[in-house]
Amino acid sequence: MSADPAPHPSALPPGSTVGILGGGQLGRMLSQAASRLGFDVVILDPEENSPAGRVSRGQIVAAYDDPTALTVFGRVCDVVTFEFENVPARSVELLAEAGARVAPGPRALAVAQDRILEKTFLNETGAPTVEFAMVDDLASLETALKVIPLPALLKTRREGYDGKGQVWIKSAKQAAAAWVSIGERPAVLEARALFVRELSIICARGWDGKTAVYPLGWNTHKGGVLKTTVAPAEVDSKTERRARAIARAVLEQLDYVGVLGIELFDLGESRLLVNEIAPRVHNTGHWTQDGCVCDQFEQHIRAITGWPLGPTAAHAHVEMTNLLGEDIEQWEKLAGKSDMRLHLYGKGEARPGRKMAHVNRVRPLQAPPI
Repeated sequence: MSADPAPHPSALPPGSTVGILGGGQLGRMLSQAASRLGFDVVILDPEENSPAGRVSRGQIVAAYDDPTALTVFGRVCDVVTFEFENVPARSVELLAEAGARVAPGPRALAVAQDRILEKTFLNETGAPTVEFAMVDDLASLETALKVIPLPALLKTRREGYDGKGQVWIKSAKQAAAAWVSIGERPAVLEARALFVRELSIICARGWDGKTAVYPLGWNTHKGGVLKTTVAPAEVDSKTERRARAIARAVLEQLDYVGVLGIELFDLGESRLLVNEIAPRVHNTGHWTQDGCVCDQFEQHIRAITGWPLGPTAAHAHVEMTNLLGEDIEQWEKLAGKSDMRLHLYGKGEARPGRKMAHVNRVRPLQAPPI
């Protein structure tokens, strides 16, 4: 006779406090969504006057691994979440060990932070990835290059995002230079995926185990950084079902609570490979802000606070475009277009490649796809 499942936490009432580790644009939009639902928000971020901190009830300015700050943070917050996956997993563990209600849990964070653990987990879950090999030093890289077909992509095992911490290797002769270029750090060597396009799926799971999945998005990149997402993507029903099955399997195997982003390689003929998972709200889900009744930010707040998950059906076609660096100078022109919704992040310096805002171009669902 099996044991009864552990009871899930009760829903937090309006007026409760949501804590967010991280004060960037994702934290800002999470804070705004939480405020709409009647929650107070406290940010923990080492940067004073952070984008998220300026729209929240308060901010603790401290390092993510500051034990005193974490203790205070855990005590003042009724639930704690994070806006990006490079928050130290140990900090999340310490909060949970101290009795804080944390979502997503530390396991999801630890898996997503390590590309070897991530790909191993995905394969064990039944979600296929490209062929890969672990690299610890130049000798193991040279060995891996004899097994993984060229060209191959060398990525740092931890950290690295938006094209950083990675380099393509086209010949075994480039091994030494490639190893130096990523800082001679533990890495993973990945086979090239011969994909038709990149897709992504945004999904959520509550404390009660119920899930909600958004329509697929179609992504294009420029310089290793996401440029656009078009959603709902035009896909056949088999591809849609396969992506949803992968999403639910990942959520359940991680015992996940919150919103999760999954990047997929579409190989054609309804074949999919998982590129990576992100245990948080995701850039490719920004289209939901103007394409769905319940966007990914509200969905995440609903999930972690124990509220019912919201609807995920699209009510419009949306083309989301990131505004990087000096692109932000177009804000006035874009704000004057009747079919566009501008979302500014409240950042100061517009450095090259820095995400400053995004704009959603909205069309009726009945109109031809973008």
